[in-house]
Amino acid sequence: MVTRMDGFSILTNRKRAIVALVHSVVFLMIAVRQMIAAQSAAGIWVASAVSRGTWILCGIFTVVSAILLWLLVISRGWMEKIYFGLCTVSASSGLLRTAAGDQAFHAGLYVRVVMLVSAVLVGLLIVRVHSRTQPEMPEECTESSSS
Repeated sequence: MVTRMDGFSILTNRKRAIVALVHSVVFLMIAVRQMIAAQSAAGIWVASAVSRGTWILCGIFTVVSAILLWLLVISRGWMEKIYFGLCTVSASSGLLRTAAGDQAFHAGLYVRVVMLVSAVLVGLLIVRVHSRTQPEMPEECTESSSS
């Protein structure tokens, strides 16, 4: 029997989709804050001294980008692939901007925000798909819980 959820291999239920959506919203808020603060990223490939925080941020972006790329590779359905693709591009653009610096890739700030806004919209669509396909509870369960 083929069901609508056959298109999902990672975000297989409403709970997982909501958790992914919450993560996307949190990272979107962080990206918007970074965009508004507009602190220039020096990059790690320049001749100046690189702060420990920049190295840590590069490490975090590397790990997150790798995980998201793996999730993109193993995802099955087109909605799930689009969602993880958007998240992967966002994290990778953050990595590239942090590593190369604003002189080389200032657009990374804006790419990251646009990708995360898009990921949130696709995440909302995925949650909606899971909400519409949730099985209804049997009548005897609803009657016994209201008594």
